Amino acid sequence: MPFWASDFSSTDTAITEPKRKFRFLVRFTGITGGSTGDSTALWYAKTAAKPSFTIAATEHKYLNHTFYYPGAVTWNEVAITLVDPLEPDVAGKLSQIVKAAGYVPPGTADDRSTMTKGKAAQALGQVSITQIDHTGTKELETWTLFNAWISDVKYGDLAYGDDELVELSVTLKYDWAKIEDSTGTTAFEGPLQTGTGAES
Repeated sequence: MPFWASDFSSTDTAITEPKRKFRFLVRFTGITGGSTGDSTALWYAKTAAKPSFTIAATEHKYLNHTFYYPGAVTWNEVAITLVDPLEPDVAGKLSQIVKAAGYVPPGTADDRSTMTKGKAAQALGQVSITQIDHTGTKELETWTLFNAWISDVKYGDLAYGDDELVELSVTLKYDWAKIEDSTGTTAFEGPLQTGTGAES
């Protein structure tokens, strides 16, 4: 019986609850201070884009016909918006992550330290975006980003006439992402499943 034909009786299990946009968790293992029982859950996450990818196409012409073949897969950036609470101080923690990645403003001509992908991914830690059910206990869909690192940080704007919360935006680059559904079935799971960093 489809859900629209349900008689809504107490024994009816055919009513389908869709995934809702506001039921989600964002986790950075490089940042702690989340909700009780899950220190890596960023309760101050406001919005999060799910991973996406683009498949390039190679064109081949034969006579007056055009044929297309799939090419390289490119995973697109993920943008996340965070509210900046007093504790944890997200602006400060993000800055420390970038510093741990190897970025240090030059102090002298002899300061030649630079960032590396390995340090950047390790400093951020494993990143995951999880959709949850109405109880908050069942994970319906989890995306795990592999070798993710911060490529853009905006610390927000200030205004005397605005009493809104201060928001930060973070953009992440990553090599690929794995998706796992509520049954434990995964897709895009590759052989290099470190999730926390890449070689320098």
